[in-house]
Amino acid sequence: MSTLRQTIEAHAHEFAAAIVQALRGASLDELVSITGGQATAPRAPRAKTNGATTAAPEVAKKVSKKAGRLGRRSADDIARTLEQIVAVLAKHPEGLRAEQIKAALNLDTREVPRPLAEGLNSGALTKSGQKRATTYFAGGGKKRAKK
Repeated sequence: MSTLRQTIEAHAHEFAAAIVQALRGASLDELVSITGGQATAPRAPRAKTNGATTAAPEVAKKVSKKAGRLGRRSADDIARTLEQIVAVLAKHPEGLRAEQIKAALNLDTREVPRPLAEGLNSGALTKSGQKRATTYFAGGGKKRAKK
């Protein structure tokens, strides 16, 4: 049995060496044509979505409601979401908690923290309270809680 294993390993080694030699002798144009025009390594497939859309209806990106990473959002996407949050908070002078904002805009839980942080940093939003009791306000609705 060991001779069979040795024979298979020898053939596999010869095959691999022949493939490497063929690749070294090929031109870049040949390699690109074989890979279907992709000059770079192919990307990993994206996670499948269930058809839920992001908060910005003009952006036709899909967001998965399943476990996993949220799709990459551009700065414009985050700014649009922040504008929507500010608009909702402007209608509620008493302020809203993050989960209320999420429900009002039909956002995924993972979509909320980044726009809220951007809004707090830019001064578009203020907050009071801590953790789940944090209430967000549009603009200068209440004084910002001390850190």
